[in-house]
Amino acid sequence: MIELVAVGRRYGDRIAVEDVSLQVAPGELVALVGASGSGKTTTLKMVNRLIEPTTGIVRVAGRDVSGVSGPALRRGIGYCFQQIGLFPHLSVAENVGVVPSLLGWDATRIRRRVADLLSWLELPAELGPRAPAELSGGQQQRVGIARALAGEPDVLLMDEPFGALDPITRETLQQRFQEIRRELGITTLFVTHDMVEALRLADRIAVLDHGRLVQIDAPQRLLRAPATDVVVQLLATPRRQAAALEPLLAGRA
Repeated sequence: MIELVAVGRRYGDRIAVEDVSLQVAPGELVALVGASGSGKTTTLKMVNRLIEPTTGIVRVAGRDVSGVSGPALRRGIGYCFQQIGLFPHLSVAENVGVVPSLLGWDATRIRRRVADLLSWLELPAELGPRAPAELSGGQQQRVGIARALAGEPDVLLMDEPFGALDPITRETLQQRFQEIRRELGITTLFVTHDMVEALRLADRIAVLDHGRLVQIDAPQRLLRAPATDVVVQLLATPRRQAAALEPLLAGRA
């Protein structure tokens, strides 16, 4: 569904992404992980042409995205990010309905889709007429996910969507998102700096280091056989956290 073939991006002499090739199968969630500056977000944004590749080919559903106008491409791909970016002058319902409106849906279909998404994301219907500023951070993030799903996309791009949330809200929203994603069969490319989040949510994890893809594997395989020192280092934190909890769970601490 998503395919990157030898994709790269340069800014003058600086290489942001170099020779990245990967595929995301229909319905799969692949997490992009790596240190700050490793090229995660740049790679993600090249899929919907928010950033243009310097080299290589990006395909979505078998189609080279370079042959599609950026706005038309982005209307067909859901996009959700940490800053949320809700339009403050629009109501919650209007925010969710933006992409369907651009796609030319009629008002009845838009209202039905908005109502369904608010329900799926466990947002009360009475929030629909409210301004985003009246919502909590967790509610705003749910609206951001609803907006990304509103146009019934087959492909979803997510850039640290849960990073700014408190732990309880974050875990709840992660779980609900997984349920919706699997129910709808949405293909997802997901950027996160949190290895625990990647291990919990992803079908496969792609590790980037200085713009290069150094390993892509299922979480279990990544844990059993890290390919480089960078992967070992990224896995060190969740391993330490798990080890620290063991005596507490056993009642020894």
